[in-house]
Amino acid sequence: MEQFDTLTMTTQGAALILTVNQPASMNALALEVVADLERAVDYLEASEFKHRGVVLTGAGEKAFVAGANIVQMNSMDAEAALAYGHRMHVLTERLESLQIPVIAAVNGFALGGGCELALACDFIYASERASFGQPEVTLGLVPGFGGSVRLPRRVGNAMARELIFTGRRIKAAEALRIGLVNRVVAPEELLAQAVATINELTKVSPMAVSNAKRAMVTMDALNVHDGLKVEAQSFTEAFNTADSVEGRAAFVEKRAADFPGN
Repeated sequence: MEQFDTLTMTTQGAALILTVNQPASMNALALEVVADLERAVDYLEASEFKHRGVVLTGAGEKAFVAGANIVQMNSMDAEAALAYGHRMHVLTERLESLQIPVIAAVNGFALGGGCELALACDFIYASERASFGQPEVTLGLVPGFGGSVRLPRRVGNAMARELIFTGRRIKAAEALRIGLVNRVVAPEELLAQAVATINELTKVSPMAVSNAKRAMVTMDALNVHDGLKVEAQSFTEAFNTADSVEGRAAFVEKRAADFPGN
C-alpha cells in the first residue's frame, strides 16, 4: 500500500478508503495535499480492478476538505494561481475518469475547493453535520477548481448560480433536497454506508460499471444525439466482454454470475 505525508490509504473489503489527513488545517488543499492526491490517483489508475471503488473523505470531525489553502494562495501571483487551478483541473478530471466508482464521504465542511473535489466524485454521501458552499466571491474570487462547470450539472443552472453568486453555505439536508448529495446519514454511519455501497459492487460486473461510467463522463459534454452514439458504442463494447457473456449465461441458466472482470 502506498505511503503519503498528508493522506492515509486503507481498505475495507472491496473499498479503498482515501483520507485527507490534515485536520489542523481542516484538510485544506495545500500544494502538498494536491501532490499526494496526484500520487494516489497514479496508484488507482495502475490498480485496475484491485479495488471495486474508492471512498474519499477527510480526517477529523470538522472538515471533509475546507477548501483551497488561502494562506498559500495569498503569496501567489496570477501565474502561480493559474498553475494551482490547472493542477486541480487535471486532478479532478483524472479522479472523475477512474474506471471504478468514487464516493465522497463528506463529514464536515466541503467549501470552495473541497466542494469542487467532492463534485468530481461519482456521488456524495454526507454526514448530518456536513455543509457545502462555493464561497469564492466572498474573497473576490470565482470557483477555480471546476465548480462553475460541475455544480450546474448536479443542481441545475439556477441553483448553481445562486450558490456561486451569493457564496451561501448550505447544510446537508438542503444539499440533499437540491440533488447535490445522494444521501445524508448520522456521522457515525457515514463511512460504513459508503463502504457498504462499494462492497455491493462485488455482485455486479466490474467491466460493465467501468463502461457505464466512461460513457456517462463522455456524454456529459455532448448533446443528446451525439450522446446516444457514445451510448451505442459503449453498449457494443460491453456486450463483447467476458463479463457480459458470463452475465447473460448465468441469467439463462438461473444461477449467480461469476464475473471474471474482463
